[in-house]
Amino acid sequence: MTNSEKISEAWWKETIVYQIYPRSFQDSNGDGIGDLRGIINRLDYISDLGVETLWLNPIFASPNDDNGYDISDYRKIMDEFGSMADFEELVEQCKNRNLRIILDLVLNHSSDEHYWFKEAQKSPESPYRDYYYWRKPNPDGTPPNNWVSYFAPSTWAYDENSNEYYLHIFSPKQPDLNWENPKVRQEIYDIIHYWMEKGVDGFRLDAFILISKHPDLLDIDEESLKHEASRFFGNGPRLHEFLHEMNREVISKYDMMTVGEGAGITAEEASLFVGENRKELHMIYHFDHMSLDRESGQFFKPKKFDLRDFKKIISDWDKCVLEGGWNAVFLGNHDFPRMLSRFGNDGIYRKESAKLLGMLLLTQRGTPFMFSGDEIGMTNVPWETLDKYRDIHVFDGYEKYIKGGGEGKEFLQNLKHTARDNARTPMQWDLSEYAGFSINEPWIDVNPNFEKINVEESLKDPHSILNFYKTLINIRKNNPSLIYGEYDDLFPDHPTLFVYARSRKEEVYLIILNFDDKGRHINLGPRIAKAKKCILSNYENPPILLEEKWWVRPWEAGLFYSTSL
Repeated sequence: MTNSEKISEAWWKETIVYQIYPRSFQDSNGDGIGDLRGIINRLDYISDLGVETLWLNPIFASPNDDNGYDISDYRKIMDEFGSMADFEELVEQCKNRNLRIILDLVLNHSSDEHYWFKEAQKSPESPYRDYYYWRKPNPDGTPPNNWVSYFAPSTWAYDENSNEYYLHIFSPKQPDLNWENPKVRQEIYDIIHYWMEKGVDGFRLDAFILISKHPDLLDIDEESLKHEASRFFGNGPRLHEFLHEMNREVISKYDMMTVGEGAGITAEEASLFVGENRKELHMIYHFDHMSLDRESGQFFKPKKFDLRDFKKIISDWDKCVLEGGWNAVFLGNHDFPRMLSRFGNDGIYRKESAKLLGMLLLTQRGTPFMFSGDEIGMTNVPWETLDKYRDIHVFDGYEKYIKGGGEGKEFLQNLKHTARDNARTPMQWDLSEYAGFSINEPWIDVNPNFEKINVEESLKDPHSILNFYKTLINIRKNNPSLIYGEYDDLFPDHPTLFVYARSRKEEVYLIILNFDDKGRHINLGPRIAKAKKCILSNYENPPILLEEKWWVRPWEAGLFYSTSL
């Protein structure tokens, strides 16, 4: 029996997830903000695409300091997005189309406008005080330690009422929940139960690695503070205990999916979180490949990525499957720029490279997570001024960049390659004003290239990126080898070609991807040359085979079938 035949099967391994950033997907009431009713109105498009699960970024009540990741009420829908009745209709309409829904659940922190925190602020004797981390200032009045927040100079905010600081790894309006308190953990479990009973099918668990801090909250040395702060902020001694308890108390009670945001987790650690015998989470998605085009420890400073490093990361994480776990596979989401502008060529080879990246995503072993707009080849934005951006991370980053001696003009140019808002612009539906997203000015500008890149035009073109995705999704859904099959990187050291096989029993698929603006010959050898049946190509004609040599064109992608290699 091969390793692939030993893998247990489950719906959440076979599904394809379509991520929606609700604020930017479809506005139904003309206020310039996407909403639940807008999603309902586009369900036929989603269903026709062929995906089976929707992941919605936070839809809970929030003052929106961090676009919904600061939750003020976990049981209420954000007013801008609609009502609970709208959500219930969304669930019903999804079930009618055999679509599942997973929600974004923030475990590490709440909003400072949440009832728990408001009560905690009133007095050190409040029963909610221990729901958060509070510490006295140092003797000189400075914060309790030297931790630097992702969104602020310090992770500590001063509360004058009690002469204490509270901890916030992110914004000061996102105070960290104290998972050491069993009452906090029970509150979260009750919230999960609540939404599961509402009909959802699982959760993406935001920043879960941070829920267990190192108990002494000690200072971090300067080098670690720059590059490995998350290892101190989280991944603490009780992390696995908390996850196992959450599984026992609530996850195991449902046929659900859990996917954790695994920033800071290494490939060697992955099976500790997702191994079936561990009874913690179903999968995590890691960020290792998401730092390859950034200077070390500098989110806003881009560099060219090396495909060989990219391939090694994929192979390293695939080993998790062999240890009884499962992977989530993604190339882009709301926290990163558009995948096409990062890993492809969004200029002359936009269509070819967008299709190539789609083929990479949908032929890996693991659950694919697509980000809305990637299926039509949406790109980064060409903005020249800071006022176009809406992300708190951008403004904090700008302040830190200038204080560190950087130039504002350079930072603005870097944003075109690094800013999260690149992926948060409105979905480009048609040629009408505001790209069919809204009848009024959106909360963030539409990418000016919407007149060329939109769903309406894509549906007319049989060779569009959108129609390529539809075909590829259908192929994956109907071929278990592309889901559970062995993964074998055939040319790990090649700088521009990514060639790998997916095999199960006697069935073998070969995937050839050329990450380059130049065409080239590749000698695949006599075994691989047997894979002559082209299932799908991103060119109108498949790659050319000359004996054992293939000629692959710029950004060419080919999926081939063979009975052996």
